[in-house]
Amino acid sequence: MNPFPPEHLGAAGRARHTALVDGNQHATDSDRFTTLHEAADTLLDELTERYQVERRETKEPLGLDEALARTVRLIPRIPTAAPLAIQFAEPRLHLRLGRWWTATLPVCGCHSCDEDPKLLAEQLRRHADALVEGGLWERVRRGLSGSFYEARLIGAGVRVDQEGPLSAAGARDARRGGFAAAVQWTPWQSRF
Repeated sequence: MNPFPPEHLGAAGRARHTALVDGNQHATDSDRFTTLHEAADTLLDELTERYQVERRETKEPLGLDEALARTVRLIPRIPTAAPLAIQFAEPRLHLRLGRWWTATLPVCGCHSCDEDPKLLAEQLRRHADALVEGGLWERVRRGLSGSFYEARLIGAGVRVDQEGPLSAAGARDARRGGFAAAVQWTPWQSRF
């Protein structure tokens, strides 16, 4: 397994990785991530059954000018609990927790990076469990070059920090929504 997926490489490393993948027509095999997609569907079914959430399934674009992908959202019935969304894009899953926290599983689907679908399914479950237990907090901060968001996910076997820039309008909207101070999302309510 490559210890440095493309997202962690410098520009030269990413260029070498891209050349390696582009030069090998068998470098990717999206079928090997079928188990990851099945695990995501199972997780969504379990969470829908166990917690008081509204489940919404739609087709949404992955980004600007990109194809539509099946998107499943679980929205807790209480507004202080963070929502979860999974987009199913071959061969990846795009995971969104709360307002800003995101992850792409796998980071790269090529054989050179050799990300293990079973380990990714375990990571997906750990992240969802941390969210359900109230382990996500998010906030907006002002910096010299503008505003940015900070997010932290903490749970059993999980401690991940993320941050990124926000547009001025996005920062204003988030501050109006109460994200000027750190927001600790609450645990999901059980159906039982």
